[in-house]
Amino acid sequence: MPVETDDELREILDLETIAVVGCSSTAGKAAHDIPAYMQRHGYEIIPVNPYADEILGRTAVDSLADVEAEIDIVDVFRPSEEVAGIVDAVLERDDVQVVWMQLGIEDDEAAARAEDAGRRVVQDRCLKVEHQRLV
Repeated sequence: MPVETDDELREILDLETIAVVGCSSTAGKAAHDIPAYMQRHGYEIIPVNPYADEILGRTAVDSLADVEAEIDIVDVFRPSEEVAGIVDAVLERDDVQVVWMQLGIEDDEAAARAEDAGRRVVQDRCLKVEHQRLV
């Protein structure tokens, strides 16, 4: 079952390191502005974008496999049809606790695989909106 309760969302928002798959270098895009907001609120942002060298003052990496730091949350800014592959990459790691799919992004089958592997999943919710609402 994807995370639905405010208590569960607050627990997730207590985590610190967010790898943002599909992070954008273009200000004004949600995939840039939401990670920037989270960074301003003390979260460690790791941009994952194979087409950028640097985003938000951080070195961008090509894939989750290239992230050397521990990751708490993988925030997904990619189309729903790409979620299954992102979950595959998450399941290759032992550190990721949460897969968060932004507004309009859902994949029930991939979410179930992540949950079966002990990861929490949030679908079709905006990280910034939930942070503003709950923290």
